Amino acid sequence: TKVIYALRASYKIYFLAFYGLTGLWNCLFLCGYAFTGISKLMRHCSRSTEEIFGIFIAIAFCVDAIKFLVQEFDKEFCFDSETCNAAKALVSLILMFGTVFIGSEIYNFRYSPYLTSAKRILLADYALPTAVLIMSFVGTYLFRNVKLSTFSDDNTTMFEFIPFEDVSIGMVFASMGLGFALSVLFFMDQNIASCMVNNPRNRLRKGSAFHLDLLVVAGINALLSVLGLPWIHGALPHSPLHVRALADIEEHMDHGHLKEIVVYVRETRLTSLISHIMISLSILMIPTPLNYIPIPVLYGLFLFLAISSLSDFQLWERMLLIFTEQNAYPPAHYIRRVPQRMVHCFTFVQLFQLAILCAFSFAGSPYLKMCFPVLLALMIPIRSKIIPLFIPKRYLEALDGHF
Repeated sequence: TKVIYALRASYKIYFLAFYGLTGLWNCLFLCGYAFTGISKLMRHCSRSTEEIFGIFIAIAFCVDAIKFLVQEFDKEFCFDSETCNAAKALVSLILMFGTVFIGSEIYNFRYSPYLTSAKRILLADYALPTAVLIMSFVGTYLFRNVKLSTFSDDNTTMFEFIPFEDVSIGMVFASMGLGFALSVLFFMDQNIASCMVNNPRNRLRKGSAFHLDLLVVAGINALLSVLGLPWIHGALPHSPLHVRALADIEEHMDHGHLKEIVVYVRETRLTSLISHIMISLSILMIPTPLNYIPIPVLYGLFLFLAISSLSDFQLWERMLLIFTEQNAYPPAHYIRRVPQRMVHCFTFVQLFQLAILCAFSFAGSPYLKMCFPVLLALMIPIRSKIIPLFIPKRYLEALDGHF
């Protein structure tokens, strides 16, 4: 959406029409992917690509939160009391990191010795909404004298179709190119989320439906496009966290290191259905009481999602090994089967790929950002064709397999 808005500003075209056309082209391409079965290519997508993209999403959440905080301090934190409001910047800092702290403490309560196991897990599952409610109360009541950034809605109508009367031929072809890039991003994002959900470690019994998922995503987003509403698809880290919330997890101690194993997952559509019904009901809360949630609390929510998702990535674990004494390494399977030099070599290769994705995604130019989906798709052949040239296949199977 940011790329479309930036291009709209550069060429002075009607944003909603351009947005709607791009979304419709995207849906058309997604239908083509679904009918031709192109999702079969995801069999070549390894754990490496999944984790690079997963950590990129976590970094993106952190970057957005930090950008907001930096803007608040640049704008409000100064010594001129007439033009600045230093209290607003400081309270924003407190609310953002307070949300992360409370959410993390409640989420990690599952590892404490207090209460029963079922009660600890129940509290941990509701860590995020609890943290948001607490810090929203702190921001709107305890700091009620500080005018904070809050949710606002200036729209007089809730649902109306985008007018396409003034669409030019140039806009149609421009939106087609942008729609193709967007469809590649949707294809990768949706299928990587599906691959991580259907990870063998989750012990799911029901089969996957990659092609049908793409077709459903296309149909839903076609309607959203003509209404000018935000697009949706399976996303990280929400999808894997949803599976974890439905799972029974056993903890095993191995040489002093705690290891979690998924024993059983309640495979049901009800949780997703109920959650989306509740999301739709939130329309009735616009603008009140949603405006009681300060914007810094929402960015704290993103930070919490980013931080809580990192522990599920083997790449994150291997990044920490770079700074860890070898005697303190965890008893992971790849530690026993792969030399330390090869472990670090593979880690640095992944970090280099991650750095390229970040460089293009966070670049100021919208044209560079348009290349991001293609770069993400190229990660698959790079892993399957290029990396095996300098890292032996037997080591890659240990480092990049789903165990």
